[in-house]
Amino acid sequence: MAIIYGFELLKEQEVSELNTRARYFRHVKTGAELLSLENDDENKVFGITFRTPPVDSTGIPHIMEHSVLCGSRKYPLKEPFVELVKGSLNTFLNAFTFPDKTCYPIASQNLQDFYNLIDVYVDAVFYPLLAPQTLQQEGWHYELDSLDAEMAYKGVVFNEMKGAYSSPENILGRYTQQSLFPGNAYGVDSGGDPRVIPQLTYHQFQEFHDTYYHPSNARIFFYGDDDPQERLRLMDSYLQDFDPLKVNSTIALQPAFEQPQQVTISYDPGEEAGDKKAMLTVNWLFPEIADAQTRLALDILSYILVGTPASPLRKALIDSGLGEDLTGGGLEGDLRQMYFSTGLKGARMGDEGKVQALILDTLEKLVQEGIDPQMVAAAVNTTEFSLRENNTGSFPRGLALMLRSLTTWLYDDDPVAPLAFEEPLLAIKQRLEADEPYFENLIRSYFLENTHRTTVILEPESGLNQREEALENERLAKIKASMNAGELQSVVEDTRQLKLRQETPDPPEALATIPSLTLDDLDKENKLIPLVVTDLRGSQLLYHDLFTNGIVYLDAGFDLHTLPQEYLPYVTLFGRSLVGLGTQSEDFVRLSQRIGSHTGGIHPTHLTSAVHDASQGAAWLFLRGKATMQQSADLLEILRDVLLTVKLDNRERFRQMVLEAKASKEAGLVPGGHAIVNTRLRALFDEAGWVGEQIAGLDYLFFLRQLSEAVEKDWPAVLEKLETMRSILVNRSSMLLNVTLDQKNWSGFQPHLLEFMDSLPAAPASPQQWRPDHGASFEGLIIPAQVNYVGKGANLFRLGYQLDGSIQVINNYLRTTWLWERVRVQGGAYGGFALFDHRSGVYTYISYRDPNLLTTLDNYDGTGQFLRQVQLSQEELTKSIIGTIGDMDAYQLPDAKGYTSMIRFLCGDNDEMRQRMREQVLSTTQADFHAFGEVLDRLKEDGRVVVLGSKEDIEAANAQRGDWLQVKKVL
Repeated sequence: MAIIYGFELLKEQEVSELNTRARYFRHVKTGAELLSLENDDENKVFGITFRTPPVDSTGIPHIMEHSVLCGSRKYPLKEPFVELVKGSLNTFLNAFTFPDKTCYPIASQNLQDFYNLIDVYVDAVFYPLLAPQTLQQEGWHYELDSLDAEMAYKGVVFNEMKGAYSSPENILGRYTQQSLFPGNAYGVDSGGDPRVIPQLTYHQFQEFHDTYYHPSNARIFFYGDDDPQERLRLMDSYLQDFDPLKVNSTIALQPAFEQPQQVTISYDPGEEAGDKKAMLTVNWLFPEIADAQTRLALDILSYILVGTPASPLRKALIDSGLGEDLTGGGLEGDLRQMYFSTGLKGARMGDEGKVQALILDTLEKLVQEGIDPQMVAAAVNTTEFSLRENNTGSFPRGLALMLRSLTTWLYDDDPVAPLAFEEPLLAIKQRLEADEPYFENLIRSYFLENTHRTTVILEPESGLNQREEALENERLAKIKASMNAGELQSVVEDTRQLKLRQETPDPPEALATIPSLTLDDLDKENKLIPLVVTDLRGSQLLYHDLFTNGIVYLDAGFDLHTLPQEYLPYVTLFGRSLVGLGTQSEDFVRLSQRIGSHTGGIHPTHLTSAVHDASQGAAWLFLRGKATMQQSADLLEILRDVLLTVKLDNRERFRQMVLEAKASKEAGLVPGGHAIVNTRLRALFDEAGWVGEQIAGLDYLFFLRQLSEAVEKDWPAVLEKLETMRSILVNRSSMLLNVTLDQKNWSGFQPHLLEFMDSLPAAPASPQQWRPDHGASFEGLIIPAQVNYVGKGANLFRLGYQLDGSIQVINNYLRTTWLWERVRVQGGAYGGFALFDHRSGVYTYISYRDPNLLTTLDNYDGTGQFLRQVQLSQEELTKSIIGTIGDMDAYQLPDAKGYTSMIRFLCGDNDEMRQRMREQVLSTTQADFHAFGEVLDRLKEDGRVVVLGSKEDIEAANAQRGDWLQVKKVL
């Protein structure tokens, strides 16, 4: 067999459904495997993955993922990753730790940038520096500033996982997996348990890299329109210096249980546990499944069972009233053995037997009576549409395919099989057409006859986080007390040396090693999205002539400014009601099945944004739909039915939706605390921010709690609100239509769209006056968490700032220097951000999973002085400009382009303004940085503060600064 640049070809296959040629290679010398997907996608993807099974919960795979990106042989900087972020046109740059693998993917549309990123990443994984201080910074260390100070644990991953272990759903998911796999690598936490992370030694750390980060254990992936021969030549140049190594990284199969098992875990629900705060999942582990047809069928079956509100298992659980919302992720297919998990949150302790029985009885009934054929048809169509559309949003398509291929490739099976879906999908359809009870048989064999089942119960225990924190402090006190004077002095010196290293800038010669583009590599003009604005039966029509591969994307918008302000908190639920309550001719189950069978999906969303140079913001509710051209008439017919004939009087179903929404918002407080704080802050400054808080922020959560009672006590009043909203919003005089479709298909779709609009009512529409209540300026919001989310912000326009594109370059620089170093590297938070809304002028600092509070605010307040004194080399300035242009030119699929163009139109971002901003970005100077420092000094004095976090930290901050935060308990 011919050898091409050191690689032998193992398999070649045309994957017609992806318009891709797949070639699968093995590196002859080292055994490294390479999957090369060749197509015309300009968003090129590279990834290198290592199989990294953990043996304990010290989090060593996770800490290693962070650490290899902290300096390498060729790039001896503290943070090459950050330097890349500053000055790259990447469309993706990150790394992932999974339970059994660690992935290092990058993506870029620029070929030279693509090769630059590959070079840094490959050198990082094979030749990292891995100094002891890297483990201390990224993993954990004892922090002791002086001999008489209290000792603490610090480390980026340590604090990240403290945040993860403060999220009940995260805890439930981790223990669900571990309950099913008590005997192998999946039975421990690859991310790290904060109680176990401090057991990790530097020797174990080094040994892990030596064992697993070798070409013989590597799976290398390429995708896109780059030269396929160059892929092989490039990788051989990296691999040829290695000798083969026998790496024992195989993931063992889990022996099957002889009988089901049950596990109970405690979690902290907040100060008032109540009687409906338990969570539980019922879970099945499947035997290893190699064939693509069964894997795809189980994916479809998961959608049938729990994928929609109309799914029979999901509906049975919600209808039972035993809980508030579903939990468990359905099918988990990324591990060697797939598993299925579902259950309830907001349940009562003691009801786990009822939930188990309900799940088993429902599955038995489906086998005995058969699954509704319309549910099956909807699931098959939805899955097929998703596979053919291959719409991954802002996530690169190639990266999604890499992760899909790894579901078999990582376990030494065919990496192409999961990508070629036509044959297994056809086989499934043929079995259904032959009236075979295919999915019923899968339920019988994989569920009902499967004894490898667990029930995991999350039991509420108020005050648990405080007790865990007290135990941690006791452990630290004992450790400190056990140290002699010399050992203590050594810890103080290590703390000092680590901080010194963190504060010392990289030398210019090290920075110069990072490959970078030049300003000449950048497009000077913005990429424009085609837009034609016309009127259609009294509504504004925005049309984008883009190739969509025969799919029509339609957004129907409803102007929220026509609503009185007391209706705003209902907007999200009203949008869900349109597609979730049913119509006069079909209940919500049949409607859901109809949507699934005849479209690519219809879902509600909302837009709230300030408008450029206007005091009134944009506030819209949208129904976003998509369908093939053959289904486009069905899409419009369904939209007409839900708008005109929705049965809003379905009290029980609406009550379920309220409880689901409440449970979902509560579950999102810890994992999404930074977004909660940002939304809360922005509500203080303008109408659009205030509306966003009513519709999706904490105020919305407080409203949901009140509404759940109102539905029980005064349903007629709630129904009247919903009916009034429909009568106001469904009015083509105040509607907007946004269509993304190529011109050839547009001519066929337009007549159907005219018929649709003719069916809708038209009446005079007038905007309502809203009087926002912007709330407290300094808030401390208490949740049961061991970390904080700290925010500070102001409206810069009101502080005298004149908009200039250079602010984007400055923010890019701040995120990767001052805030990265002070909030993350030195402070131990997982992230620190500076965000600016160029339409409203609102500027916010936000931290994520932060062990600090006042220290972080002090760092925010030091930003102005940092900028006023910063001395930038031309290279550093150029990198920040390049990174900013990369953000501006983010890769988008056609539907995203059409939606983005609509947002720009509604918010006053015309092409001339955007081009002016781009030119200002390209001409940014150091003087702009210094001038903006003066602006941020004004924010230091006039900024508002919102903190979401632990009671102890908020109370300590108030004690130190005189009750300046208005305290409010959220959970």
